[in-house]
Amino acid sequence: MIPILIAAVCLVLIVGAFIFIMNRKGDASFGKKRSKDRDSRLQEANRRLAHNPLDAEALSVLGDVYFGDESWDRAMKAYETLSDLISRTQIPGIEAFEVHSRYALSALKLNMTDQAYKGFTMARSLKQNNFEVNFNLGTLEFERKNYEKAIQLLKMAQAMNPESPAVLRYMGHAYFRLKKPKEAMSFIRKAIELAPDDKESLYTLAECYYEANQTDQALRIFNHLRVDPVMGPSACLISGTIHVEVRRNDLAIQDFEMGLKHQNIKPDILAELQYYLATTYIKQNEMGKALAVLKLLQADNPSYKDVNVLITKYQELNANRNLQIFLMASSADFVALCRKIVMTYFTRAKVKVTNISVHKNEWADILAEVNTPKWSDLIMFRFIRTQGAIGELIVRDFHSHLKEAKAGKGVCMTVGVFTDEAKRYTEARLIDLIEKEKLSIILNSVDAKAAALTASKKR
Repeated sequence: MIPILIAAVCLVLIVGAFIFIMNRKGDASFGKKRSKDRDSRLQEANRRLAHNPLDAEALSVLGDVYFGDESWDRAMKAYETLSDLISRTQIPGIEAFEVHSRYALSALKLNMTDQAYKGFTMARSLKQNNFEVNFNLGTLEFERKNYEKAIQLLKMAQAMNPESPAVLRYMGHAYFRLKKPKEAMSFIRKAIELAPDDKESLYTLAECYYEANQTDQALRIFNHLRVDPVMGPSACLISGTIHVEVRRNDLAIQDFEMGLKHQNIKPDILAELQYYLATTYIKQNEMGKALAVLKLLQADNPSYKDVNVLITKYQELNANRNLQIFLMASSADFVALCRKIVMTYFTRAKVKVTNISVHKNEWADILAEVNTPKWSDLIMFRFIRTQGAIGELIVRDFHSHLKEAKAGKGVCMTVGVFTDEAKRYTEARLIDLIEKEKLSIILNSVDAKAAALTASKKR
């Protein structure tokens, strides 16, 4: 019994092997036949074209073979000639729609978008309900920034294939470019459901939320995308700018720093990340860090925005801590510095501050009783934080305030300059104008003077 079973198994294996070999031979034979058929078709078509370069049937065979081979440049050349022929006259046996659409598709594969647009337009004039033509023509209109036309064509494509992620994607992006975030959201969300790996659409969805003032939803997506190697730098940039807008500068700095850790950042995104990081450092009074980033930006983009102005300005601030306080610190720190200046402004004087008032963090007025060995008087000081030119109106206001307080003299200081009108106004009045150059000297020496005054009082 066992020998018979073994013999049966061996017979089955031999038969199976024989069938497998014959099938392989058959496949090879069929492949050779198909290859031979292709070669013979090409040979015959080229022979006919040698006699007549405008042989429509031969051109059609040539285009069909090359299109099947995905030899797009050769297919396009054949269909281009054929397209010109059928545009002048009808040719029996050759479908004009197929010629135009295949010409367009070949051109599209070669990134020859103008030729592709022409071919799809001609194909659509013959058949308007073709999905491939409407979709491709819609995407080309999108690339040409004709978003309204793109949406019309994509809607027709969607009617034929409602679940196409590519159609939904382009529809959503087109609506977003038209600043219609709510319409864009519905299409992009559906596209992402069908194609979850589409990070660019996810990024655009976050932009839609941001444009629609749904900031929390936008931040959730941007935060998710911050680590993405492609979308990460842009996501970090927008997330950071959102945090700057809501005055979360610490989180903004984290965003910008994370964005700059990515590799292969687009130059425009890199520049924006550096610029916003530097300006956010400035808001946090971290001048040294700000200057380091600004100088990196300046090295690659010497004329970028106001980088040169910022470097000049904040190099000086970084070297003068009191100048930083005068211009950028909180009102409390600013007033404390101004009070220190008042206490040390006059040599060998006893000073008693009697009143302090602050106007919208723009300037501070300090009234003080000053007694020296030679004179005593009520002096009013105004410290103006503006770096620009100070005009006559502000000086007039100061003079009015001075008279109300019955002060004998006024001292008006600014880190900017006074206009000629302001200077003329004070010529016949007891007001001293202190501009940036002299104020910088005062700021550089005030701490040492204050320390000496404190030491003398202890003695």
